[in-house]
Amino acid sequence: MRSSPAARNGETPPRTPGNHHHFQSTVSAHRLRRLNSLVLLLRLFSFCFSLASAVFMSTNSRRSSWLDFHPFRFVFAANAIVAVYSLVEMAFSVFEILRGTTPLPEPLQVWFDFAHDQVFAYLVLVAEGAGAAEARGLRGGDTCTAGSSFCVQADVAVALGFVGFFFLGCAALVSGFRVVCFMICGSRFNL
Repeated sequence: MRSSPAARNGETPPRTPGNHHHFQSTVSAHRLRRLNSLVLLLRLFSFCFSLASAVFMSTNSRRSSWLDFHPFRFVFAANAIVAVYSLVEMAFSVFEILRGTTPLPEPLQVWFDFAHDQVFAYLVLVAEGAGAAEARGLRGGDTCTAGSSFCVQADVAVALGFVGFFFLGCAALVSGFRVVCFMICGSRFNL
């Protein structure tokens, strides 16, 4: 097999569509795998705490029903939505770890993750704030008595939702990092 004259003289051969290979060192691949594992872990924690909050709120109907209070409905709905979103994003993260590529085209995936992380983080933060204010307002009435666990369970649901928000907020920081890397370097993670 004969080589081209440019390759024999020490020059780099011209690029053709067939010989373009993407080089990625093992250190870079390890960093990317660690970042993807961190994202998966944050999404798992967000899913668990949001689901637990929604379950705690939905089973809270000893004396009064949580359905009687609009902020508690909002807490339930926001945490249920975030739990479903986190489950979908966990599937995306597992896909990315196993296949080494994003399920959607990279620009769309980066902006999809960032935008939805932001929207759902603010949604759950507002819901938890409304739920906390309602739970605090019920302390002075006859709904929260010493023998009633309604307010304690509502407090637990709100606290679990705040923890879920924390993990979703951390995932939003990582997705924001990916957006910035994509805008600067053209890739979701500058390796």
